[in-house]
Amino acid sequence: MFTLFHHPFCPHSRFIRLIAGEYGLDLKLIEERSWERREAFLLLNAAGTTPVLVDDEQPPIPGAAIIAEYVDEAYGAGMGPKRLMPETTFERVEVRRLMAWFNEKFFEEVSHPLVTERIYKRFMSEENGGGPPSADVMRAAKANVRYHLAYIGWLAQTRNFLAGDRLTYADLAAAAHLSAIDYLGDVPWSEDDAAKAWYARVKSRPSFRPLLSEWLAGVPASRTYVDLDF
Repeated sequence: MFTLFHHPFCPHSRFIRLIAGEYGLDLKLIEERSWERREAFLLLNAAGTTPVLVDDEQPPIPGAAIIAEYVDEAYGAGMGPKRLMPETTFERVEVRRLMAWFNEKFFEEVSHPLVTERIYKRFMSEENGGGPPSADVMRAAKANVRYHLAYIGWLAQTRNFLAGDRLTYADLAAAAHLSAIDYLGDVPWSEDDAAKAWYARVKSRPSFRPLLSEWLAGVPASRTYVDLDF
């Protein structure tokens, strides 16, 4: 069993939890409030960010992209057609490109500001950046999500899954980030039917069930969050 230091609404942590679910890996989850910068956590990851994967017999593995690569190298070959990384070089390049798109660009422009302003700040001290959410930051993020959703819709219309014919890390990365802001009701699903249909397919997978059971006291989930037929 692995230990995953995570936050329930950290999109990168959700990505790793989806991977673990698809590969049947048991995870012991430890919630980490990274903004508190606990010394013991910084010893695991000097960057102070979630997620971090720990196996008692190995050094800690920090960061979503690094963990994903580790899991593929360690377990991917044994998954056969269910492997989340394709076999050919250029197919793998496309998966990595889209992983970076969502784990970096989407995160910076959409999921990180919305989750920070609407969730993390509720638990942060003023010293750590807590306080009322910034309306300007949230407005910009909600505007940005529209062009990302249109891009997902275009990919979904031209391919079976986002990176090609089958489910890959690209789909899980995109779905993980969307799930965090869908909880908040900040995804305009009515604007792109193709993106909505793709997300419904991924959301219906067994690996998604633990995420859909997450809830936050004082912040109710949106109507679409747990509804598989939204």
